Amino acid sequence: MPTVSRSRVVAAIPEHVWDVVANPERLTDWWPNVQRVEEADGKSWTTVLTSPKGGRALRADFSLVASEHPRRRSWRHEVAASPFERVLTDSVTDIRLEPVEGGTAVSISEEVGLRGFSRLGRGQIKRATKRKLDGALDGLERLLA
Repeated sequence: MPTVSRSRVVAAIPEHVWDVVANPERLTDWWPNVQRVEEADGKSWTTVLTSPKGGRALRADFSLVASEHPRRRSWRHEVAASPFERVLTDSVTDIRLEPVEGGTAVSISEEVGLRGFSRLGRGQIKRATKRKLDGALDGLERLLA
């Protein structure tokens, strides 16, 4: 399973960063391509994703894996019976927050299990995941600046 990690210091105290990353309804404010969040109940939620190139929107279901206030938040993309199932076996996102001088060190990692022939595109998946995680960190920086 490829794992991609990205980190950055965000100029906000950990509690402010936590208020954003721990609330699935706030994903539209900072996570790339999230158009809206539906059915968020604290333990699971659905995002409606749009492509930056246009096209149809996709729904993606997520469930909470771990939450350690205010240091760690982790969720699983529920790929079974979804459009993502033909490419992925599993996908888990982990966010860790650490107070540092000048703000909060935010580390986001995503572990992705690839299915079948998609394993041949491992490099492409890693590059796309890096862009997504960098976009999420950019979004957090903009939102919390």
